[in-house]
Amino acid sequence: MHSPQREAAIFYGMFLRGRSAEELRSEIDISPKLFHRWMRAREYGPAFRDNLRRMYTYRKQVLAIFDSLVTTEQFAMHSREQ
Repeated sequence: MHSPQREAAIFYGMFLRGRSAEELRSEIDISPKLFHRWMRAREYGPAFRDNLRRMYTYRKQVLAIFDSLVTTEQFAMHSREQ
């Protein structure tokens, strides 16, 4: 698995090539509703639930880093325009 920074950079590269930030956020994020549905599923054992928790945390880290990169880029673009 890539580090959260590396994966966020991959998504950021897609953003720089014209993909919308919202579209990419939806590909990165896992909604809390979906996560809780997965955690309640009876067919998933404790080890798999632990993996789900790690994956959920990882995806939230990727999303936070991606959002930071996008915000920095948007701020820089706005500064250059002025």
